[in-house]
Amino acid sequence: MFPTGLLAGSGWASGLNLWAVVGLLGIAGRAGWADTPSLLQNPWVIAVAVVLYAAEFVIDKIPYLDSAWDIANTAIRPTGAGALALLMTPHGSTTHRVVAVAGAATAALTSHSAKASLRALINVSPEPLSNIIASLSEDGLAFSLVGFAFAHPRAALVITIAATIACVAFVWWALRALRRIGRRVLGRRP
Repeated sequence: MFPTGLLAGSGWASGLNLWAVVGLLGIAGRAGWADTPSLLQNPWVIAVAVVLYAAEFVIDKIPYLDSAWDIANTAIRPTGAGALALLMTPHGSTTHRVVAVAGAATAALTSHSAKASLRALINVSPEPLSNIIASLSEDGLAFSLVGFAFAHPRAALVITIAATIACVAFVWWALRALRRIGRRVLGRRP
């Protein structure tokens, strides 16, 4: 059974970039840096995760295409986070597994929602530099949280809970801001 902090951190980070998390967990297990599910250590799983991460790495830098990618991943990222949690809790009780899957999927949904909301706000601006900075920051945050969770699972759990709460607050604020922008844009139309 894997530490709760690693489950939560991996779930939350999956909402930002599922493929980075799958690849990192697989590579870390294969290299002996961490105990991860054997399925994730399969060279084919790692290769597919790296290819999908590379595709997302490019797509995430292109205004509007990044938002379309986020819409397409709205179901994929939380479901993937739940599947990772299921793989990482194979010997727990059914209740523990359900809580782990629901918790990881919820954490992924909140971080994904915050990411998608931020990208929608950024895409209001026509310049591409903010997309590149946001994308690199998201990837760095995902890698950092999972890496930190390997070494400090309890602290990672606390950070993940705080980040999840912050994401909910940010999404609420961002939706209000996007509505105001939408009203302004529609108000200027003839």
